[in-house]
Order: sequence, then C-alpha cells, then structure tokens
Amino acid sequence: MASPRQPVSSSSVYVGKGVGAAHDAAAVIFDASFVKRALTVARASASASYSRFCCRPHCRRRLTFGIGMTFQNLKTTTCHFRHVESMSTLRSLAGKVTGLNAVVLGEALASEDDELVFPNDDFSRQALVPSPKKYLEMYKRSVEDPAGFWSDIASQFCWKQKWGQSVFSENFDVRVGNIKIEWFKGGITNICYNCLDRNVESGNADKIAIYWEPNEPGSQDSLTYSQLLQRVCQLANYLKDKGVKKGDAVVIYLPMIMELPIAMLACARIGAVHSVVFAGFSAESLAQRIVDCKPKVVITCNAVKRGSKVIPLKDIVDVAFVESTKNGISIDICLTYENESAMKRESTKWQEGRDVWWQDVVPKYPTTCAVEWVDAEDPLFLLYTSGSTGKPKGVLHTTGGYMVYTATTFKYAFDYKPSDIYWCTADCGWITGHSYVTYGPMLNGATVVIFEGAPNYPDSGRCWDIVDKFKVTIFYTAPTLVRSLMRAGDEYVIRYSRKSLRVLGSVGEPINPSAWRWFFNVVGDSRCPISDTWWQTETGGFMITPLPGAWPQKPGSATFPFFGVQPVIVDEKGAEIEGECSGYLCVKSSWPGAFRTLYGDHERYETTYFKPFPGYYFSGDGCRRDKDGYYWLTGRVDDVINVSGHRIGTAEVESALVSHPQCAEAAVVGIEHEVKGQGIYAFVTLVEGVPYSEEVRKSLILTVRNQIGAFAAPDKIHWAPGLPKTRSGKIMRRILRKIASRQLDELGDTSTLADPSVVEQLIALADR
Repeated sequence: MASPRQPVSSSSVYVGKGVGAAHDAAAVIFDASFVKRALTVARASASASYSRFCCRPHCRRRLTFGIGMTFQNLKTTTCHFRHVESMSTLRSLAGKVTGLNAVVLGEALASEDDELVFPNDDFSRQALVPSPKKYLEMYKRSVEDPAGFWSDIASQFCWKQKWGQSVFSENFDVRVGNIKIEWFKGGITNICYNCLDRNVESGNADKIAIYWEPNEPGSQDSLTYSQLLQRVCQLANYLKDKGVKKGDAVVIYLPMIMELPIAMLACARIGAVHSVVFAGFSAESLAQRIVDCKPKVVITCNAVKRGSKVIPLKDIVDVAFVESTKNGISIDICLTYENESAMKRESTKWQEGRDVWWQDVVPKYPTTCAVEWVDAEDPLFLLYTSGSTGKPKGVLHTTGGYMVYTATTFKYAFDYKPSDIYWCTADCGWITGHSYVTYGPMLNGATVVIFEGAPNYPDSGRCWDIVDKFKVTIFYTAPTLVRSLMRAGDEYVIRYSRKSLRVLGSVGEPINPSAWRWFFNVVGDSRCPISDTWWQTETGGFMITPLPGAWPQKPGSATFPFFGVQPVIVDEKGAEIEGECSGYLCVKSSWPGAFRTLYGDHERYETTYFKPFPGYYFSGDGCRRDKDGYYWLTGRVDDVINVSGHRIGTAEVESALVSHPQCAEAAVVGIEHEVKGQGIYAFVTLVEGVPYSEEVRKSLILTVRNQIGAFAAPDKIHWAPGLPKTRSGKIMRRILRKIASRQLDELGDTSTLADPSVVEQLIALADR
C-alpha cells in the first residue's frame, strides 16, 4: 500500500488547478495583527505584495500576490469582535508548517507559522460569502443585533403565527437564576412542513430529495420531494391511528435506510418527539433510553447488512424490551421494517400482538396528513449522548430555533447551491445525521445521498464510487474515516474521477493537519475548500467553521465563529484570555440552535454546562487561538493529560504522531505515573506493510519531542493493528484507558464496536 502523501512544502497554497497551483489573479492576503482590546475599527486598510516561486515540481515561475482590502466603518463599543477583527489584517507571508504546538491549557503558546490555503477568485466570486469583508459585516450585525439578524432569516420560513415581540430571551448565569434559553417563542410552525410541503409548493415536487445507496453495490433507490412527503404522511397517519400525539416520544432504532429520515419527519409532522438511537448500540443501551423517555412506539427493522456482516437488529430490540420491562416500561407496538436484503421475514423472531410489519400496514394509510402546528419552543427531538457518570444525557432540542439555525449553517458552511448533490456519511443516530443529513439539507431543498453500508466494502474505493455515481458535489465526513482511507492508499481514490466535488467537510473531532492535507490534496485534488466544522450535540449546529470562499484556511483549524456565535477562551479561573492563547472554550450569549435542557434533569444541565464558568456555556473542549485569530480545537478537556504540571491535550500528541510518515493513526490516553502524576500512553497503528520495530518506536517518540517538547514524549508506544471503534467510527477511549492501565476485568460493554476482536489483539500486544 502507498504511504500517506506528505504535506505540500509550500507556505501558501491556492485552491486551484492541482497541488499548490496558484491562481494567476491577485489574492487577498493580510498582515497579521491580533487586536486585543480594540473598541473601534475604523477605516483599516492594508497594501503590500510579496512573491515566491511556484511550488509545482520543476516549475520556477515566480508568483506575485497582492494585498488590497479596505474595511470601513466597522465600529463597535464592545469587545465582541476581538476574535474576528484579526481577519482584516492576516499575515502576508506564512512559514512552512512544522507541526502543531503543545496545548498547555491556560498558558500562552510558543508561536509557529501555519500554512495558508486560499480559495481561487472564481470560487470566491460565486460564494454566498465571497470575502472577509462580507463575513465581518454579517457577523457584526449578528452579535450587535441578534434579534434583527435572526428574525430576518426566520421570516424566510413558513410560520402559522409569528413570534412575539421578543425574538429571544436568555439567562446564561447560574448566579442570577435558572438557565433559560428561548428563541421565537410564540411563533407557531412545523419543521416537517418547512422541509417538505414548502419545497413541493415552491416547485421542487419532482426534485430528488434522497438518493439511497444500499450496502451491496449495483443498485440504488430514490425519492422526489413529492414522493417523500407522501411516505412521511402515510407513517404519520399510522402513528396517529395508534394513539401517538403531540409531545409523545417515539424511539427509532433503524440503520441508514430511507425509512429512518421518513420516521423522523413523520414524528415531527404530528408533533411527536423522536429519539433516534444509533443502530450500533447494545440492547442495554437501547433499554436505558427506552426507560428514560417512555416511548409510545418503537420503530426498527429486522436486520441490516454492513459489509459482509449481518446485524440482527430486531433480536437486539427484543432483549432491550425484556430489560425495559424489568424497569417498569413495556412497549405495546414495535413497528418493524422488513429489510429483506439482510434477513427474510420468516427468519425474524416475532411476538404477535406487539410486533407489526411496516410493509403490511403503513402503505395502506392516506398519502396526505394534516400538520400539527407547534410552538417554536415545543420539543422536536431527544438525542442521548454519553455522560461521565455512565448515565446517558437526553439532550433536548426544540423546534423553531433549531430549524432556523440548522438551515442557515448548512447553507453558508457548505456554500450550498440548488444544483448541489450533498452526501454526509454520518448516521442519523448522531446529531450530525439529524442536523446535516435530514433537517438542514431538506430545509434548503437539497438532494441528499444516504448510504446503508460500510465505506470500505467491497473495498476502500466505495466512497469515491458513490461520489462518481451520483455526481456528489459536497462531501462531509469524519476525520476517522479520512485517516482510514488515507491508510488504505491513494490508489483507491485516484482510480475514480471525483470531478464533481467542489466542497469537502470534516466533523466529529479535530482533524490533524496531515489528514487535512491528504483530504485536500488527494480527495479534493487541491481544488476543494474544506469546511472543518466544530460543534456538538448540544449546540445543534456549526459553531466555528470555515465559510468556503471567504478567507484562507489553515490545515487543522476550524477558523472563525459562525454568525451569532461568540466564543471565548478562558483560563482555569474563568477569566477571558485575549489574543494568542490556549484555554477552555466557552460561548457567551445564546444562539438559536442551542439545546434547552437535559430531559428530566435540568439541574444536571446547569451543573455540567453552566456552573464550571458562570456566565458562559462551557463546551468541555480545549482550544487555542493563534496570532491570526484562528481557532484550533484540541480535544475534550477530560482528554487532557497532566504531566508534571503540564496540561497536554491528547489530540495534540496524536496529531504529532500521525505526522510521522509511518504512522497511519494514533490514540493517546493518560495513565498513572508515580513521578509525573500522569504519563502518556499512545496506541499507534502503522501504515500498511510497516513492521513493528524498536527503531520505529524511537522515531515516533522523537517526532513528538521535536514537534511539542520532551515533556510530551509518550512513555509507552502500544502497537495497534486497529483501534476499538464504533460502527460510526468513534474511538472507544474508555476501552483504551482500561487496557493501558491493565484493568482488563473492567472493559465493560464492547458490543457497539465495529470489530470486537481488536480488543483481544491489543491485549495480546500489550507487552510487545
């Protein structure tokens, strides 16, 4: 297999016609100066130029880059813009990237230059936000006049009744009283109507809403917006007939078949609260969620085939029902879709009186269904996320603000055009599948690709086969998948055209610069900007993200905040840190997509997110801001290792390791150390064909020492043929911590792993 492609060596790269190709037209480049406490930005202009040789092999053409941008009358009497004002004066000459700095939370970082990647003029001219100037104008209004900014956008949607005089109300400070966030309260709407009926009525009835790619290559299915609306109405009528009404919960345990978004939209249409459970969770996990939200109906299918493996979902549901019944919650209706490509009906275990085949009942219902109009603050869905106590947290999102925010973030972060074909590889069992597979795209009338199978089946070229098949223009995926495909080798990518692609996206965790560059250079042919998004289940939508075409990107940086989002970096005492710094990422003031509470546990909601730093929403993530004002996410704060007083983000050590040419992937955890307090334990997967050796081990450690410092050097390199991951690609760090500390009797539930055998392999290699 080919080794991952090494980063391009040039200091500035243009999104253009090949790796490092610079567009001939003048580019916007700025002089770096982070404004620490600027109260007024008035008539700031910069002009300069520099030149360098083109970085394409054997080309010695000298390229000249000019500067010329003027910002006028951007005046403010607050510090709202200190984290974006630097955009007006970005550095004119970037140095070669040598790696990421260490994260020492609460302390300033040593400076290093970072590579810049510029959009070409053609892309920027057609972009929704074509320049830093336009972004700053919109951002300025969004934080100075959030009511006006968001009400103008919200007015583009259908409301049965407009909201009251107050667009939003909030309390972010637990010292003042209970935390409360409300947007568009009193406004009456329905998100399903806005996703489907509005598109049909506006002339998009025959536009493809969903392309569906099954697990096995060679076939496909699709639904137009009109057909999707009819399917949704049939299921909505069935649910109503079975007594499901506004405010009732419905649990959905389905794989990535078209019936999953259909079920979500059907619940939303009648005002029911859906709770999608990822169809990789165990029976115990499913039972916990059933007991907590007490659903009227559970929707599942008999089985799913991922790759060559058949997963009997109905059997898992049956076990979950036994567990939930023990806890006093019994389910009367289990609506089951027959996924005949994975399992025939006659092979499915069945309980008469409770279990019902979808195909036997739902198609009999009418294809029209009256909409249940709901208040903007009525609940839309529950989505359970992991908690440090072991009990899942039921994140509750409401209707109006979430609708407006997901639609707007999708539109701008992907520079969406009506002709785009959009594919997000996430499962609807996670927030990404809610916001950016179902609601955000369909609120914009987009055509969405849904894929049932595994991205490496039948081989590692499957993603690019699908891209070519459907002419995908926007491709949004996780860094874990990027690194996995990077490890497989370039040949699986370059055998396909991928010429339809114009925007790439990354979600789920910080993407290390080497993976970013491979994604950009190989997958995107160095012509597609990457929307490296930072957000959370709790935020509902993107919080910090590039806007394609608006400004230069830095590999691995989420760049700047989205409209209306005011991120701050604080130290351990909660004091805001200005300028170039590192610390805890918080947000001040609410945004429409914010979650409103944890279901049934508002006290935990306040304690987890608002008490650590009163007056702010605490993200739980570490972050650094560089001298140009770019934000770099460094991983969860609980993924921070305290080594001899140095607080080191695990993501930073992992990024240094994977920059080594023989390292395909790495995961770092902390272990107890009798001298240093904590030591650094690194699980390392090598590039295909590279043998384990002491020489490679020493080289990996040296790489970390050189890029971060001796204090961050791993104490242990543990060879890993693979890492324990869920079927969605999430690394199960809990398992790695137990293996590292040799607490093998406390590994817990490994049923959600894509390949449980990886755990035994890691244990066998523990002392090698």
